[in-house]
Amino acid sequence: MDWNKLLAGRTSLMRRSAVRELLRLVNRPGMISFAGGLPAPELFPVDEIRAAADQLLEKHGPVVLQYGETEGVAELRDWVARSLSRPGLALGRDHVLITTGSQQGLDLIGRVLIDPDDKVAVENPTYLAALSAWRPWQPHLLPLACDDDGLTPEAVASLPSLRPKFLYTIPNFQNPTGVTLSLERRRKMITALAGSGTLIVEDDPYGELRYRGEALPGLLELAGGPEPQMLRLGSFSKVLAPGLRVGFVVGPAVLIEKLALAKQALDLHTATFNQWLVLELLRNGVVDRNLPKLRAAYGERCSAMLDALDKNLAGAATWTKPEGGMFVFARLGRGVSATDLLAKAVERGVAFVPGAEFHVDGTGEETLRLNFSHASPAKIREGIERIADAAGRST
Repeated sequence: MDWNKLLAGRTSLMRRSAVRELLRLVNRPGMISFAGGLPAPELFPVDEIRAAADQLLEKHGPVVLQYGETEGVAELRDWVARSLSRPGLALGRDHVLITTGSQQGLDLIGRVLIDPDDKVAVENPTYLAALSAWRPWQPHLLPLACDDDGLTPEAVASLPSLRPKFLYTIPNFQNPTGVTLSLERRRKMITALAGSGTLIVEDDPYGELRYRGEALPGLLELAGGPEPQMLRLGSFSKVLAPGLRVGFVVGPAVLIEKLALAKQALDLHTATFNQWLVLELLRNGVVDRNLPKLRAAYGERCSAMLDALDKNLAGAATWTKPEGGMFVFARLGRGVSATDLLAKAVERGVAFVPGAEFHVDGTGEETLRLNFSHASPAKIREGIERIADAAGRST
């Protein structure tokens, strides 16, 4: 059997995620991994989740174990709509689709919006899994330049003339760079694209994980209006537990309907029990009580990484200084390959993700992404020392 003849042509555009592949290294004895965007498992509210699960099964077992609506549990959709509504922006359940993690939301966006050769504007670098979801649909990806305040003013100003079908942006603690789009640039982006026909896709999985500075209004909030004119993705993975795989998409009812039709063909609906479990934890205040613990722990780990980088790699690299999220993005000296450095680092028992994977224009060979949420402060300091040792031997 010639298996290649059976495969759809678009499968040739599918790539293994470098991040997912590197996660295999986590289980090696003594390995310190800065590779995955993993929350700290010791901070999962296991006891509260167990109690909520028992309560749900005791009171509502037949309901929470049954098939459900493709759009999601109505009460959870109502909660999401209320949490994002603002004066002048009244959201309802028709504006919300519950997804199997926000990653499914990205996949659905590709299925519903992208035709071959459609222009899709993305931050450069950008979230690797978004690229993985969309490449099989053969878009023409437009890389937009970023700096420490997010998309540059020149990149924002170029959007109307580029006329992409949509712009994908992570405004808060971007993955992979950790930078935050400034308030001024958020406003300019919305103004520049108003009436242009370009849809804004705002991805905000990290917005609740702020450790310093003032929280900024989201793009959906700034745009206002009685009906949302953009899509916003969110997730409970980073604030609760990623294994539950519960996320959501908020947007115009007409687009939510199309996304729901695409989801119906994929998995019928997100796991009913998991949706009710998340809702129970929200109602019981578990998420609100756990967030300060996450912010304190991750803030400490972020500081530990920045301090360790300053101590061990000052002069050899530069890096972002995030106000929240899970990542620091570093840039090595000119001509130094992060891929080559990774091989030496793995020999010393530490892993990270080379930054070229996140770029869509072939650049970024000298960059690397470092996750700080998973390892303890002590392990972070040790891991950065190992990377510095590897970098010293590579020069």
